Amino acid sequence: MDRLMSMRVFSEVVARGSFVGAAQALDVSNAVVTRHVAHLEETVGVRLLNRSTRRLSLTDAGQRYHEYVRRILLDLEEADAVAASASTDLTGRLRINCHIGFGQLQLARLLPLFAKEYPNVAIDIKLTSQALDLIYESYHIGIFIGLQSYSNNMVARQLGISEIMLCASPEYIKDHGKPQKPEDLSSHACINFDYDQLKHSWRLAKGKKTIDVPITNSRIVSNNGELLRYCGLAGIGILARTTFSLGNDLASRRLVRILPDYSLGEIAVTLTYPSRRLIAAPHLKPTRERRDHRLRYTLERRLAPTPVVRPN
Repeated sequence: MDRLMSMRVFSEVVARGSFVGAAQALDVSNAVVTRHVAHLEETVGVRLLNRSTRRLSLTDAGQRYHEYVRRILLDLEEADAVAASASTDLTGRLRINCHIGFGQLQLARLLPLFAKEYPNVAIDIKLTSQALDLIYESYHIGIFIGLQSYSNNMVARQLGISEIMLCASPEYIKDHGKPQKPEDLSSHACINFDYDQLKHSWRLAKGKKTIDVPITNSRIVSNNGELLRYCGLAGIGILARTTFSLGNDLASRRLVRILPDYSLGEIAVTLTYPSRRLIAAPHLKPTRERRDHRLRYTLERRLAPTPVVRPN
């Protein structure tokens, strides 16, 4: 019996929560599902599932084994995508949901390159700070930052890590001076994100050392990063920004880094997409599946070298 197929069946049983559900999803009989799971348990020499008339659950060994099986199956999907990506005759529509800040400042720069490489691919993009259900909303790709959440059913590939740093305009520094230590921030005007964890204090890190600095003068508070950036450029105060959102502001010295030995931490930039298992359907042709995987892989390859997001 094909061991890889048995792994796929086992993974489907776990995902669906029943042998019947897995059989329906895979369009096979209940007996076939039972044989594959039994074959896998016999091969590994332990019971993987607790079975009863009312419920199905993983054993401790099954839980650990399932994590490895899940990784193996996802790696195989990626291997298929990498191999198929060599073809450039891509057509169709690619729907992307992207974090608004990353989309405005990074994806906007990279998409024209992608569009020129694949002229027969139409692209629909929604920029938002909200988490969406990619499957329900029919998106092929989601690009999230660390403060956003996404379903653990998604395949997730971390593109890199973005540092959150403090900066201010030369005009602000000339008028108000430059903080020399974290405690100095309490006496400065600050431009702040509308997040509860940032409104009243900033936790600065230097290596393993952290310090909580009270923020007593939040001159501007908003949930829009570009609005805050323009206020910072105008000399309103000191702002906290992710490296991917700064563009050329630091290189051109429109903004100057404050307390360069400290940061407000790091956030991950993650590309997600629905697993083939979740989107497979009887009417979905294999050629379309391969196309979607090629598109995802190619866009990920374009995004991965983003200069302001260091590799993980």
